[in-house]
Amino acid sequence: GGVSFLLFAQLVRMVFFFTPSEPGYVIYMGKDKFENEELIKYGLPTDLWFHVDNLSSAHVYLRVPDGASLDNIPANVLEECCQIVKDNSIKGKKEAKVDIVYTPWENLLKKQSMEVGQVGFKKQKRVTTVTTHKNNTIVRNLNRTKREEQPDLVAQRYAYDEAQRKKLEAEKREMKQRKKQEAKEAKQRQELQSYSDLMTYDDMSSNKNLSMTEEDYEESFM
Repeated sequence: GGVSFLLFAQLVRMVFFFTPSEPGYVIYMGKDKFENEELIKYGLPTDLWFHVDNLSSAHVYLRVPDGASLDNIPANVLEECCQIVKDNSIKGKKEAKVDIVYTPWENLLKKQSMEVGQVGFKKQKRVTTVTTHKNNTIVRNLNRTKREEQPDLVAQRYAYDEAQRKKLEAEKREMKQRKKQEAKEAKQRQELQSYSDLMTYDDMSSNKNLSMTEEDYEESFM
């Protein structure tokens, strides 16, 4: 019974989505620890992971727009993520304030010995801790945007990896073309320089002949 339930839970993958106040950003979280396990496995390297520090809570993720950096996420979006994760902690929800930890998805560490939904960190220095105070207004506004979906996490991750691969290939092609163009321009400059040196030499020779001719011309009158 336990095995079939686990397989069923992995197949269904119910995920909650929220729309923050900044366009392009998406907040999402697993419905339970089985969904959390799938999100840990198939998140994107550009996702940001949130959890209440030292308390049980939902795993909340922030998906950023294409090309956006994790270093300059708007403060109001970070606050909204923290409010959602606080509100989805049985104990944290009751507290006036809690500490929230967040880190890039790629810094999450999952070992085989860990329980379902449990996670650690590869580098502690990449983990940020912030104190979040209860704000029911933000929570209410976000909950109005809440929707439940069954995303194909594997397909989403595959699509992301494919896009990254194509982007890398395009960058390599562009670099190869640029180097080829630079080599061509360098060769042209070299040829022009050689031609310029040759012209200078010819001018010197011509001037020398001219001066000799003038001397010869003057001597003819002596």
